[in-house]
Amino acid sequence: MGSLEALVAQIQGLSSSAGDISRLHVILKQAEDSLRSESTRLSPILSQLDPSIHSLGYLYILEACTSVPISKEQAATLVPYVARFISFCVPEQIRLTPDKFICVCKRFKEQVMLLEAPIRGVAPLLAAVQKLQSSSEHLTGLHPEFLLLCLLAKCYKTGLSILEDDIFEVDQPRDFFLYCYYGGMICIGQKHFRKALELLHNAVTAPMSNINAIAIEAYKKYIMVSLIHHGQFSTSLPKYTSSTAQRHLKNFCQPYIDLAVSYSTGKIAELEAYIQTNREHFESDNNFGLVKQVVSSMYKRNIQRLTQTYLTLSLQDIANTVQLNSPKEAEMHVLQMVVSFCIMISFVLCH
Repeated sequence: MGSLEALVAQIQGLSSSAGDISRLHVILKQAEDSLRSESTRLSPILSQLDPSIHSLGYLYILEACTSVPISKEQAATLVPYVARFISFCVPEQIRLTPDKFICVCKRFKEQVMLLEAPIRGVAPLLAAVQKLQSSSEHLTGLHPEFLLLCLLAKCYKTGLSILEDDIFEVDQPRDFFLYCYYGGMICIGQKHFRKALELLHNAVTAPMSNINAIAIEAYKKYIMVSLIHHGQFSTSLPKYTSSTAQRHLKNFCQPYIDLAVSYSTGKIAELEAYIQTNREHFESDNNFGLVKQVVSSMYKRNIQRLTQTYLTLSLQDIANTVQLNSPKEAEMHVLQMVVSFCIMISFVLCH
């Protein structure tokens, strides 16, 4: 315990100037193995440190504390410490060892998921992203972790806050794929389909030497969002798409390409029959909710075609023509379209 007390004293005494912090960093690197061997005894030490002053030392202790598997009860104890550290730590200190900071934050994400409380990690990880970034153009290893928590907690609007930045610097290619995929899903959740298409398109067309699962899942969603937003889908990929994606991507997504083919007929009965036949596949991909939005978009597009032909339509006329079950169902679709500024229509509310 004496060596730990000495290390705490060094952290407290060498955290004021850049030169001191540089010396402290050397000491902490040398103490790494001994810290991990004492991991179960380190938690009480955190209360002796101020994360807004002793950020580098606090980070090394936290990393050692979380380096072994922890129970749900231990996670409940550690989560407040990590959240407080992220909120108050000094960016200049944690950037001295970015990999360690990313590691602690990823474990923090796992801890809030272990507690089944992803929302507790959303604000801290947003702060972590902003502190780790060298600029708003920098995609860090924490962007995907933050977006995943936003998805799990259904905090879509919070997730949107980092999706408007132009990205020019990427630490790891996998981070970019996940950023685009999770970001696309957040935009789908907010019905920001144009931005969702942009992000999913980036995941599909990004350079890759081997086909990867993220690009495959992104392509499936890209097909469906194209149908929802544009009413059509083309299998042609841009010339700058990797040859790997050009050759193999469609082979993994055939049910979705066939869905687009069925959609292109404009025949709702055929589309619904195809979906029922392949329902198990869509459900196993966790895409059935999006598939249902594809069906809804076909109804709306068929209604839109009607309104371009007829000046006045009853809800019964609409229901009969586009094969809806009732005038009430037709009314629901029409009102949704009016709210979305999809149509300008004068219709008779008669049954």
